Amino acid sequence: MNAAKRGEIFTRLRAANPHPTTELEYKTPFELLVAVVLSAQATDKSVNLATRELFPVANTPQTILDLGEDELRSYVQRIGLYQTKSKHIIQTCRLLLEHHQGEVPQTREALEALPGVGRKTANVILNTAFGQPTIAVDTHIFRVSNRTRLAPGKDVVEVEHKLIKVVPNEFKLDAHHWLILHGRYTCVARKPKCGQCLIADLCEFKEKVFV
Repeated sequence: MNAAKRGEIFTRLRAANPHPTTELEYKTPFELLVAVVLSAQATDKSVNLATRELFPVANTPQTILDLGEDELRSYVQRIGLYQTKSKHIIQTCRLLLEHHQGEVPQTREALEALPGVGRKTANVILNTAFGQPTIAVDTHIFRVSNRTRLAPGKDVVEVEHKLIKVVPNEFKLDAHHWLILHGRYTCVARKPKCGQCLIADLCEFKEKVFV
């Protein structure tokens, strides 16, 4: 795919959604961190249902630590892998208090040192909470990047590096959100909605489905 096509893809995505953001509900970087850890292999909707009950009770490292792992589990038990995630969140709260004055760090290295935080989660935090032009590649973005030929790659890290290289600078801050929403609602896995797609004429997918 050439640069002109890529530019037009993001121009259209921006025109349709000028101010995209995550569908996870949060008010602080720490709330976002907890929500993103909980969202691994779970839907944003299920995470939001849990955090709407949790955050009014405990939404800082100290208050969640005071809550304790058993009580935390009771709030998030509707979410997949909730036992492991609860353990990671408690461990993360302890590390934030011990090494970061209770604040969420703003570097990839420090974020990835926290339990339950991988490269994708770190990129989401850096981008959404701190306005850094990172691109977190999940299954939706991986699919869209390969299917459209926007930034094809054999794994999520390769796709991330390609996107960082080829996405025009003016679109980098919001590219993650546009692509994930496009993959979640239009360029879906089993039966892409090509007939409703605003970039269908730019997409290089050879098996488009116009129904």
